[in-house]
Amino acid sequence: MTTEKNLAIVDREAHDSSTYYVFDDGETHDPPTDLIFDDGEPLESYRHRTGMNVLIRSLQQLWCDRNDYFTGGNMFIYYSSTQVRNRDFRGPDFFAVLNIDGTNTRQGWVVWDENGRYPDVIVELMSPSTAAIDKGIKKDLYEQTFRTSDYFVYDPFNPRSLQGWHLDDNQKYQPLIPNENGWLWSRRLGLWLGTWEGTVERETTIWARFYDVAGNLVLLPEEAAKSQAEAAKSQAEAAKSQAEAAKSQAEAAKAREEEAKAKAARLAARLRELGEDPDML
Repeated sequence: MTTEKNLAIVDREAHDSSTYYVFDDGETHDPPTDLIFDDGEPLESYRHRTGMNVLIRSLQQLWCDRNDYFTGGNMFIYYSSTQVRNRDFRGPDFFAVLNIDGTNTRQGWVVWDENGRYPDVIVELMSPSTAAIDKGIKKDLYEQTFRTSDYFVYDPFNPRSLQGWHLDDNQKYQPLIPNENGWLWSRRLGLWLGTWEGTVERETTIWARFYDVAGNLVLLPEEAAKSQAEAAKSQAEAAKSQAEAAKSQAEAAKAREEEAKAKAARLAARLRELGEDPDML
């Protein structure tokens, strides 16, 4: 979470994002390298931290077979020399950048090291003390400087606080209209962002969660593992039931065969008693 002083809106022009920048001072020079990535500031609450991890880890689980994206949270995003000098910006609670090399190791997101790329999707987990900033100064920053396509805010302590905006063709944020479930569509992720009541890390509340286009909850790794285990158990039980049914059918068929043989034997014995040879009939 951030305070107002953590935000600076600056103009910058990238000439070659991999080698040099024209920074706010008007001078062309190498990008700064003396960057810090941890200010020691904790998130607003345990629930905020958990909520951030829920979004990050569920998206990573959904896209576990992809390496063309990066998602992080509460990580510094560096984009201007003023910001570097003032150490005045902490990153969004959740963000995702698409169509990049996701195999690179990153301590934060440094725009001039990422070919000028900014986050495509951002989620801020609000609190009463940050709501005005999250929906004011930060929203302006993400709209006017970052040009982030989809921006969402949610207070983990207020289930009715979910809001979102999409950047239109005029590069202006337009409010997203919730569906019948109260979920908001993220065009960039191709997912819904909605709410879900349940227990995560021993805390039960209403969390911000992703849903796929069909309305299925995007699972956390442990939820996916549990679901897979339950599916495997169900398959094993179904296979066992089929095997038992097949065994019962075989036993019934054998019993019928034995009964038929016994009946034939009794009939043959009766014919012999009557002086008939059953083998001649």
